[in-house]
Amino acid sequence: MSLATFLQHCLTGISLGGAYALIAIGYTMVYGILRLINFAHGDLFMIAGYLMIFTLADFPWYIAIPIVLIGTVVIGIVIERLAYKPLRSAPRMSIMISAIGVSLLLQNLATYLFTALPRGYPEIPYLKRIFQFGTLSASFVTFLTPILTMVLVFLMVMMINKTKIGMAMRAVSKDYETAEIMGIKINSVVSFTFAIGSLLAAIGSILYFTDRMSVNPFSGSLPGLKCFVAAVLGGIGSIPGAMIGGFILGIGETFLVALGFSTFSDAFTFILLIVMLLVKPTGLFGEKATEKV
Repeated sequence: MSLATFLQHCLTGISLGGAYALIAIGYTMVYGILRLINFAHGDLFMIAGYLMIFTLADFPWYIAIPIVLIGTVVIGIVIERLAYKPLRSAPRMSIMISAIGVSLLLQNLATYLFTALPRGYPEIPYLKRIFQFGTLSASFVTFLTPILTMVLVFLMVMMINKTKIGMAMRAVSKDYETAEIMGIKINSVVSFTFAIGSLLAAIGSILYFTDRMSVNPFSGSLPGLKCFVAAVLGGIGSIPGAMIGGFILGIGETFLVALGFSTFSDAFTFILLIVMLLVKPTGLFGEKATEKV
């Protein structure tokens, strides 16, 4: 493999990893606050893909993108209010079953409304423009994805560490009951968390589907699982960890395909998960939990 080919694959892998990272952050934020693995998160990412297909058919891209971002956030908040909020005090298993139910509902609803056939993802101007740097050539979205991911992660970390809502989120993640007693509005914090996670899923959806060019009702299932693995790799609850986990998966998957092992590219994700759980169950940046008595 020549140096130019190696760099080309690195660029592709980092771009894919950036899209994975944005979705993984949604998993890690919701888990950090509610200790809930939101299995419907990948399907929300798929719904954002369909929203873009239909919105871009009627509006120019600079209007369609904000509509998709806002629409996905609204859907995420509605899911939280209808499926998770009533179970706030229920056993964790009940909420997890509800999350699986929402995931299946979104998949079947998309199949009923849009059929199971793949639909072509519209081409957004500028994102598919090809740039040439010496022997390297890639579309603008390939360069944009990792940069945008790192900027968003930096803003997220600053928000959580420096703002009032970030302080409330940290308080709720540490001790749910005590935060409520201290006057923190739990419902507002949880809704805000779902809104941020949904927004990042929508951005990740635009970046991911722009390169893959088609959406079907099950487009979110495997990427959703991979992004959950990315969150676990980095240490679920850690935003920078989710980003690193996403990049590791994206680069690893890309190089396996480049070396002719595309059959094992999906298996690689889950083998990596098993190894990480055996070696370091809390992930790369996860904190060891202490049980209270």
